[in-house]
Amino acid sequence: MRASKGVITAPGVFEAIFEAHYEEIWRYIGRRLALDVAEDLAAETFLIAFRQRDRFDSAVGEVRPWLYGIATNLIGRHRRAEVRRYRAIARTGPPPDDEGHDQRIVDWLTAKVTVDRLAGALARLSQGERDVVLLIAYAGLRYDEVAAALGIASGTVASRLSRARTKLREGLG
Repeated sequence: MRASKGVITAPGVFEAIFEAHYEEIWRYIGRRLALDVAEDLAAETFLIAFRQRDRFDSAVGEVRPWLYGIATNLIGRHRRAEVRRYRAIARTGPPPDDEGHDQRIVDWLTAKVTVDRLAGALARLSQGERDVVLLIAYAGLRYDEVAAALGIASGTVASRLSRARTKLREGLG
């Protein structure tokens, strides 16, 4: 969704932006942080966007990457908790399923090994590499959209993703 400079200040336009993107931003934050934090940070993302709506310039980019940029900056404030969470998952694995079925246990153990390794590999990435990987993997953003969201050059996105892929391959064996 595009909005021209100044038009985003109209309440109906911002409401349409909220309706179109809230759930997507909430899911992205929920994947990066705990779900109990996602609701608050998604709301804060849109509060910040609303407060800064007069500064949005569609000539610079689209609304969606702009919102992801705000959300990613908020996630950055929770970075230490995110790294601790990945390290905890790497140590303990995903929570067990409440069902006692034998196949569920086998599935859980298999998933635990995979999740442990992936979480550990993600925790070892730099902040910038993790942001790029998760914006592409979770949000499905293109390189140019990731660049706009993080305020970096597209070449930087490509190099961070390349380094991250190498580290993830090494970490996952």
